[in-house]
Amino acid sequence: MKEIDLYAMAPECRAGEIDHKVKQHYVMGRSGSSTIDSERSISSVNILISRMMVFLALVPTVVLMLVLTTFIDPAEVEAAELDTLLKAGADKTAAAQAAQRRIDQTAEQTDDLLRQFQLVNKQIEGLQVYNAQLARQVENQRRTVTEIKQSIQNAALMERQITPLSLTMLNALEQFLGLDLPFRTQERQLSIEQVRKNMDSPRFSAAEKFRQVLELYDIESEYGITIEQFDGVLEVDGQERQGTFLRIGRVAFLYQSGDQALTEVWNKTTHQWQALPARDYRRAVADAIRMAKKQAPLDMIKLPVSAPANSEPAS
Repeated sequence: MKEIDLYAMAPECRAGEIDHKVKQHYVMGRSGSSTIDSERSISSVNILISRMMVFLALVPTVVLMLVLTTFIDPAEVEAAELDTLLKAGADKTAAAQAAQRRIDQTAEQTDDLLRQFQLVNKQIEGLQVYNAQLARQVENQRRTVTEIKQSIQNAALMERQITPLSLTMLNALEQFLGLDLPFRTQERQLSIEQVRKNMDSPRFSAAEKFRQVLELYDIESEYGITIEQFDGVLEVDGQERQGTFLRIGRVAFLYQSGDQALTEVWNKTTHQWQALPARDYRRAVADAIRMAKKQAPLDMIKLPVSAPANSEPAS
């Protein structure tokens, strides 16, 4: 360890020596120089004193630094610097973690906003499609309203035309019944008479009367595409014989007695019943009756079919 002469570097000692030298220089100047030289000497002395005072002011700081450098262990300095570096690193790590947490939070918020944005876009697309459909419905309703207004304006005229049309259709249906196959004749005639009676009733509107006429036409049209059988009595040679009637659309209308001994068909030309050969049609008609009763599956059957009255033979 170095020894330092603190007394030699003390500011008080150095200041005494400087003051003594200045006084000697000043006395010598007064005795051997002129007035101008004296002023110059005094100025130089003042500058020298100022510089010496600055030097003396710095001496304690230099001494303190030398003392600290001499007595402080370098290992302690390195340890302090290491602690400072570690603390700085820990602070940076904590700051980085905090920044990462903020980044993660921002990313989550961004994802949530993106999902909400996509959901809102889908809702907007659905609303656009729904609005377009509503617009079409509104346009159709406007056209319907226009048509209804026109119908209301023509309601009186239409009502005056519906009633004559209903009567004409009813008369045509009654004439058709007289020319059709004679099945359920009484039942069908009663239906026509009931509708005709309603035509004169004030309880029913013109539209309701027309609906009843159309309903009769619907029932008659179904007879042309259905097969049915029902029990009844047929007068043969002045005798009533119990048997089964078979209707196949409006193509054929047949009768077979209960003992299957008699099989007849309605002749559309003569409007009379005509007997059929038992060996040719008895089994076929019996099978057709079972099909109509749903006792046998539908199958091909051989039945007599009358040609149209105005048909011409093929050349």
